[in-house]
Amino acid sequence: MAPLAGMLHHLGHHVEGVDSQLYPPMSLLLEELRIPVRLGFDPEQLSEDVDRVIIGNAVPRHNPEVAAVLARRIPYLSQAEAVAHYVLALGLESLVVAGTHGKTTTSAMLAWILEQTGADPSYLIGGLPQWNPRGFRLGGGSHLVIEGDEYNTAFFDRGPKFLHYRPHLFLIGPVEFDHADLYPNFEAVLTAFRAGAAQVPRDGAVVVNTWSEGAVAAARDATAPLIRVGPHSDCELRFLSWEAGADQSRAEITWRGEALMLELPHAGLHNLQNATMAVATAVSTGIAPAEAAAAMSSFPGVARRMEVVGEAGGVTIVDDFAHHPTAIGVTIAAARQRWPGRRLVIAFEPRSLTAARRSFQDSYLENLSEADLVMVAPPYHRNRLEASEVLDREALSTALEARGVASVMPGEDDDHVERLLEVLSPGDVVVGCSSGAFDSIHRKLIEALRTGDES
Repeated sequence: MAPLAGMLHHLGHHVEGVDSQLYPPMSLLLEELRIPVRLGFDPEQLSEDVDRVIIGNAVPRHNPEVAAVLARRIPYLSQAEAVAHYVLALGLESLVVAGTHGKTTTSAMLAWILEQTGADPSYLIGGLPQWNPRGFRLGGGSHLVIEGDEYNTAFFDRGPKFLHYRPHLFLIGPVEFDHADLYPNFEAVLTAFRAGAAQVPRDGAVVVNTWSEGAVAAARDATAPLIRVGPHSDCELRFLSWEAGADQSRAEITWRGEALMLELPHAGLHNLQNATMAVATAVSTGIAPAEAAAAMSSFPGVARRMEVVGEAGGVTIVDDFAHHPTAIGVTIAAARQRWPGRRLVIAFEPRSLTAARRSFQDSYLENLSEADLVMVAPPYHRNRLEASEVLDREALSTALEARGVASVMPGEDDDHVERLLEVLSPGDVVVGCSSGAFDSIHRKLIEALRTGDES
């Protein structure tokens, strides 16, 4: 919503916002753009001369300002409808990046390639690219790179957002079961992605991550050409081998037989896989394969994706958006690559409704077991679920300890930073994983460690 507000502002519209809370980095973006945002929903504050209201999917039907919008017959759109109405209406061809994991990073990688090779793209990304801390751009080229979320669009539209984006190229990254509050099973998730792939015209293409069986299954009914990316001999972009360094990763790839070297200044096999998806898509728009691959060697990254926040007391603090079990697993693997030999501490906040659920208990155990020490905060939405549905942190702690992984499970009223300070030592790397603000734990932890140094 924040990058969309910025793009609408850039297009010349007067934009105001309202939310229940704001936190970085999006709060800083809105402040920079001088887009006013009220905190707290109050129908009395809803302007009389508003032309249209854009309603995000986190806002329920019973919200008091929603009730006022409906009662006053004010025209309204969902966020995804607004993209179609205001942005795609400019005549742009959309390159929609979908998948359970890696959407923001892959979108940013694709946008970076197109910028670096002179395609002058527009883009709308859910995170903030490090080279453009606004998350949006309105270029002079013909392409719009947009992150395609499979979560519901709004209280009045329960379908995935990407169904509104009219994809010319539809990227399907790894597909797994997620959003248990919306999708009853994995087949329902596949149905959503298949609907997105079915929208692609025959002169477009569906780009498929073949490392993921779910992605392959999601592309099953596509009538547009498939561009397969992965390790298999029938892939248009084939991944042959890779090497890992502390601050970079390299892969040998081929594009329809043409040998290429892909270098990325970031750790993690998953990042290389995201990069191959971006390269394949860029090539499909007409970029030369060697130019597309070469652009990745200077990719700056994305905020909150293995982002080093700072270091104090010999402890390195890292911020990462990971919250799905698989995402936490690849984040841990990337951290091991980047900081070999150091003790790895994962501080995890189960922020989403899905992360709060016990249905992912075993998956969290498997992935968190790769860390040295784990802190799991109380699930953020625990009060919205039945007690029997909530992630059982006590059982998770017992299982982790049985595997030789130390654990910290703060109580409801415990200070998370204080609990971490009790167990941290110089040389540790702390990765704070959450899809939300995590109560500013990264900043507070650095401040507390610095205070300890001074004393």
